[in-house]
Amino acid sequence: MSSPFEVLGVEPDADEATIVRAYRRRVKETHPDQGGSAREFQAVKEAYERIRAGDVDSEPAADDDKPAARRAESAGGGSRDSTSGGAQDSTENRENADRSDTPASGPDADRDAATTSRVEFVNHAVLDDHGWALDDEDLFEKAADADLAPEDHGAFEVEPGESLLEAAERHGFAWPFSCRGGACANCAVLLREGELSQPADHILPEELIEENIRLSCNGEPLTDELQVVYNVKHLPRLESLRLPPGPFEFSRTD
Repeated sequence: MSSPFEVLGVEPDADEATIVRAYRRRVKETHPDQGGSAREFQAVKEAYERIRAGDVDSEPAADDDKPAARRAESAGGGSRDSTSGGAQDSTENRENADRSDTPASGPDADRDAATTSRVEFVNHAVLDDHGWALDDEDLFEKAADADLAPEDHGAFEVEPGESLLEAAERHGFAWPFSCRGGACANCAVLLREGELSQPADHILPEELIEENIRLSCNGEPLTDELQVVYNVKHLPRLESLRLPPGPFEFSRTD
């Protein structure tokens, strides 16, 4: 069986930056949208997680007891139903993900886990049309006064245990995504207020986390109120983390 380093194509003494670059390259190469397979994609994710955890000597736990379809979903494979099925399928995907979340901060960090969260959103695609900028302090006030289409500005509630992307889909919004596993930035959002969890096996570098970029596919609200700008995948600093549009992505044409 190949070692985690062999799976990523790096030497055992590779530094962290080299490992991260190799991981980003390999998840793109093995992604089912790009001609890879669910098994290869999952193997790359598991190899990266083992290297990060320092678990490079022991054998990975066998997952032959999981149904094949379930393993494929956890690797980002499978089709997307643009109505209700996509959100239901992604719930199973999320159950297989690493649930080791980024610690919350702020007054709402210890909120009741059974509490719903309210998310107000703005579509990044409309900013240029109105001469707005991401760092405008009154961005959401401007959006509220601009009579935007429902998909460009609005609000919805996220249920406990539900990712931001799942909640958007449940409410009928077609937000961008590709892998649904934290391995690309197609589903990225910018947090303006509140906090969103981020499982440990995501692809975002620390500098983007510090800039309040999060992934909607596996991030769950940690605060009662959030304001997010979605569809930010075309920001230049996210270019290298995007996957080309595939059969699993359904988003507004920019």
